[in-house]
Amino acid sequence: METRATRVAAGAASRLLDLVLPPACAACGREGVVLCGPCESSLDARLGVRPGTSVGLPSDVPLPLIAHEWCVPYAGLGRAVIHALKYGGERRLAVPLGAALARRWLAAGGEGDVLVPVPVHRDRLRERGFDQALLIATEAGRVAGVPVSPALVRTRRTVRQAELDRSGRAGNVAGAFAVAGRSGVDGLWVVLVDDVMTTGATLREAALALGAAGAVAVSALTVARER
Repeated sequence: METRATRVAAGAASRLLDLVLPPACAACGREGVVLCGPCESSLDARLGVRPGTSVGLPSDVPLPLIAHEWCVPYAGLGRAVIHALKYGGERRLAVPLGAALARRWLAAGGEGDVLVPVPVHRDRLRERGFDQALLIATEAGRVAGVPVSPALVRTRRTVRQAELDRSGRAGNVAGAFAVAGRSGVDGLWVVLVDDVMTTGATLREAALALGAAGAVAVSALTVARER
């Protein structure tokens, strides 16, 4: 659980990092901030879109998910900021991305009891040093005033979904998630949080694990969606 002390420590670390590595906007390269004002505003492009509407995309979501909300397409700005976070190690981006996700969710009704990030495998966590979905979910939960629970674990290491074609992604993540111990999802509406949805295979498998543990409904929030 985040405390005031951890927030202060995180803020101090971020300021120190700014001194050592002056930031530049991950989307346009403008110096001074990790995401400039105009690019951050672009994350709200869908803020006024009717809940459940996917511009240029099928409206359905992979069962057993009951809903999916997202901020931007996984192209251009969306791809740039997610790659900078996941592969460039720019974890400061989790703050504006999580805040944008919270704004979109609240505008869409904000229904759900708890935010649960889709976890990386422990091996990848050691390699990367952080879990991007947990960082995004933590900020989204803070802005929305909703609890965040690391209820899921990834039971085996999978190939990165981006390295597979669409037909291979479902098999890659089949049975890859489980609920951690007595996680407390029983009887709750769980909202999964991840950086991007492509085919929906990862979210589907995570939702199946949560449903098996007693979640009464599972929906999802992602920063981006692949067209």
